[in-house]
Amino acid sequence: MPKSKTILITGAGTGLGEGTAIGLAKLGHKVIAGVHIYPQATALRKKAKELGLEDNLQVERLDILDPYDVNNALRWDIDILLNNAGIGETGPVFETPIELVHKNFETNFFAPLALSQKFIAKFIKAKKKGKIIFVSSMGGLFLPAHFGVYCSTKHALEAIAESLQKELKKYGIQVQTINPGAFTTGFNETMLETSFRWLDDEVNFTKKADLKAEIEAQLDSPDWKLVPQDMIDAMVKIVPSETGKFRNVYPQFVEDMLKDSMAKAWDNPI
Repeated sequence: MPKSKTILITGAGTGLGEGTAIGLAKLGHKVIAGVHIYPQATALRKKAKELGLEDNLQVERLDILDPYDVNNALRWDIDILLNNAGIGETGPVFETPIELVHKNFETNFFAPLALSQKFIAKFIKAKKKGKIIFVSSMGGLFLPAHFGVYCSTKHALEAIAESLQKELKKYGIQVQTINPGAFTTGFNETMLETSFRWLDDEVNFTKKADLKAEIEAQLDSPDWKLVPQDMIDAMVKIVPSETGKFRNVYPQFVEDMLKDSMAKAWDNPI
């Protein structure tokens, strides 16, 4: 891969995706920032112009569930695909409407897998040593209560990424995951509200007031208030690098917590 790389980022209209796109463009990489809706494209193009990054930051609408957007994206010649787009459903798994579970998997798992398959085929045909990265989550490696739906999509991504890494080594194609902790980009905060649009105290066993109290207790923890720029800075280093770890959990205290949680899982009583 060339030192200055062409990097496609999905879900680059907000949060970590947008920050990483800007950070990589500032370093001289050619970044194609795929955003979900046109208003995000307008806003990010304006930012790129204000920062003098028009030559390095190309902003395109890329709804990963839209086949026309995906086919258009396949015209681009890239070195790295950063699968960052995602949504989150929270709430009691035993009561979550199954169509919402399907929707979460469609966006977080099936769509990025399909997009990756298409770019992998392009890499292999071109004999290009490209790179595929999946933005997973700390939730891809453990499961707090009420996050089962979202975390299961990330657990699935972990399995696919690990398999792809083994399968693609012979083609010189690298695979990585990035597993952020709870950064205050707005994603986690809004994800924690999703169940209130369908919970009904007259129908569901889980009551809104009880769930709201649990959520507010979680959000009050300092571990849920991490500064996004720290994660963006880490991603800017990880994404273009030709060396590094397969799994990249950040920050370190989250990695330590996950290792401890996974070790304790072997003795978890029923």
